[in-house]
Amino acid sequence: MSSTPESLVILLHGVGADGANLVPLGEALEDFLPDALFASPDALDPFDGGGPGRQWFSILGVNDANRTERIERARAGFDRVLAREIERAGLVGRLDRVALFGFSQGAMLSLDALVDGRWPVAAVVAASGRLSTPVGPKPASATPVLILHGAWDDVIPAAEADRARRVLEGAGFEVEAHVYPALGHGVSPEGLRAAGRFLAKSLARSAA
Repeated sequence: MSSTPESLVILLHGVGADGANLVPLGEALEDFLPDALFASPDALDPFDGGGPGRQWFSILGVNDANRTERIERARAGFDRVLAREIERAGLVGRLDRVALFGFSQGAMLSLDALVDGRWPVAAVVAASGRLSTPVGPKPASATPVLILHGAWDDVIPAAEADRARRVLEGAGFEVEAHVYPALGHGVSPEGLRAAGRFLAKSLARSAA
């Protein structure tokens, strides 16, 4: 890169998709963050359910009993992807200028990175996801979190949004949560506007 961006927003896709799938989300957020760089990387592993997509972890046979272990095994690959994008942006050592926007499986890994304490970034948006790993001894609780979910989500129940909010708030996180009526497993225009305002506020606060 010829110059270092003011901030970096890393978009993290869901299972069976790829980075290109979330590029339109970044484009929609540009008006709120005109000086930010948006990166939408692919997960490292090919989707094992068929097709050309990618995955952070396999969902073949996944259930409530084994999901936590799969996410924990996915941490190393997830961390490599984040580290690569941060280095490309010239923001190594500046996590206060980095935000994550995860969708579905990408949201699960983003929330895990906070409760485990590995990535104390400026902000996290978790859309249509769930918190599936326990809070560690040193969570990144200074990072504000925005949770977005559709009330009609038939992939990950909307009740997961409230559960994640309660657990995160109990661990000291500042959490804003919105559940949108008549929305399934996706991000609504209202959700994108909420995300844009949240990210702009959070990155401005971390720069102060």
